[in-house]
Amino acid sequence: MKILKRLYDWVLSWADSEYGTLALFLVAFSESSFFVVPPDVLLIALAVSRPERAFYYASVSTVGSVIGGMFGYIIGLKVMETIGIPILSFYDIMDKFEYVAATYNQYDAWAVGIAGFTPIPYKLFTIAAGATKINFLIFSLASLISRGARFFIVGGLIFLFGARIKDFIEKYFNLISIVFVILLVGGFIVVKLILGD
Repeated sequence: MKILKRLYDWVLSWADSEYGTLALFLVAFSESSFFVVPPDVLLIALAVSRPERAFYYASVSTVGSVIGGMFGYIIGLKVMETIGIPILSFYDIMDKFEYVAATYNQYDAWAVGIAGFTPIPYKLFTIAAGATKINFLIFSLASLISRGARFFIVGGLIFLFGARIKDFIEKYFNLISIVFVILLVGGFIVVKLILGD
């Protein structure tokens, strides 16, 4: 836990640097394939310091995360045995890999979309996507939509409410994510039922 706290503080320290935006991109990229600290930490810090640039920081997070997700996909596709398994084992999520692989075989984009938005470790899903060879275009589009939604909701809240929303986001982000996913899936089910009749 001390290592995780140090990494968290180290990522947060980039908010006061002239390289904060570059650091945000790199954290978003690496978290999607191998790093542990989510980019939301730095996104929130940067956006709170400059709320007028909140959407810009959300864009940087999205682009970095999607490209990082593509890198995770390549890890799963090309070097699962030598790199993918050690990464998943390091984070003690290897046992979830089989479940995710089975989920991909049934739900493709849904699994990516839900994983990209929720607090579930995204690297598990990006590496598994490559290992199970789901359609790369579907994977990329689902990543773009879900990661973009995640970061733009955070950026939008900070843009609208400024620094006073920071504690709310940090405290309730997981709950907000779960409610959003439930509403999203529920909306699609309702549309399917209406069109199916």
